[in-house]
Amino acid sequence: MKIFNIAVALIISFTSVVKAQTVESAIVGKWESDKKDVRLEFFKSANEYQAKLLWGNKIVESDGKTSKRDEKNPDEKLRSRNIIGIISVNGLKWNGEEFTGGKIYNPPTGDTYKCKVWVKDGKLNLRGYMGFSMLGQTATFHPYNQ
Repeated sequence: MKIFNIAVALIISFTSVVKAQTVESAIVGKWESDKKDVRLEFFKSANEYQAKLLWGNKIVESDGKTSKRDEKNPDEKLRSRNIIGIISVNGLKWNGEEFTGGKIYNPPTGDTYKCKVWVKDGKLNLRGYMGFSMLGQTATFHPYNQ
């Protein structure tokens, strides 16, 4: 009976670890905003999650493809770089329920905000805010498969 109890405990522990990894890794991949105005690719880098900008209607020229330059960046040295491909979200860490502690850079304004991310019902929710999370805005994304 003791061996059975140990086996059940191990199975439950393993299942919990697999479930946590599955939920944590749900952020990884390409996402498009429900407004279809921005695309991001989330990935894990060392012990944090980041996202790079793949496309956005405010970061491309009128042809819809050519990247604008990062002209509003507070760092003068970065103002000549293309916006497409930059890491715009960084510092996200999984806390067991959601990804917190991140920063999001908004190239059209040059502003950086705190952010958090969670996935619910197959949708990625990204909340950018200043100071407190209540004082922010949430954008909803769906998986992007192109």
